[in-house]
Amino acid sequence: MQRRTLLIHTLGFGTALTLAPGVLLAAEADSPNAQPAGYRVSTAQMQEAIGQRFPRRYPVQGLLNLEVQTPKLTMLPAENRLRAEMPVEAAGPALNRSHQGSFEVDFGLRYEASDRTLRAHQLRLSKLNFPSLQPSVVALLNTYAPTLGDELLKEVVLHRLEPKDLAPLDNMGMQPGAITVTATGLVVGMVLKPL
Repeated sequence: MQRRTLLIHTLGFGTALTLAPGVLLAAEADSPNAQPAGYRVSTAQMQEAIGQRFPRRYPVQGLLNLEVQTPKLTMLPAENRLRAEMPVEAAGPALNRSHQGSFEVDFGLRYEASDRTLRAHQLRLSKLNFPSLQPSVVALLNTYAPTLGDELLKEVVLHRLEPKDLAPLDNMGMQPGAITVTATGLVVGMVLKPL
């Protein structure tokens, strides 16, 4: 069973408690090798969640279709963001054959309390890259890149916390707070609820 970590400071001391299966409070807050404390979500869990939305087809003015395959997620801990690299195939009446390319988006995360989800937001888009297409065609396609990125990933759900995950925290007057990107996934910090 995967263990989740949550840290609570009481008068400057870390307090160790077991809340429920999968939720643990860490005792050593000041340990030099301490991992960020909170609810953990692995890269594999997010990859599985995002994979349920793909492949997706995106038409470009009746000239061609872009078919976007499942993104590969990469953690960017130094920026506290994630990158999604998506293979893209362009095909349709305006092209002689299908062309393979790619598209990258990096993004931050936010917690949506209404449905207990972690969602992509603050997208930064790169350009579509199609090595086998003429530069003028790629330039035309790139006019659609912001719309494509918004449609594919803006506010996409990467993880949903279950009520059982939050019930022990709710009983202690806590709620999800800041989201930290680590090399292996995410850590959702826990903060006291406002009075």
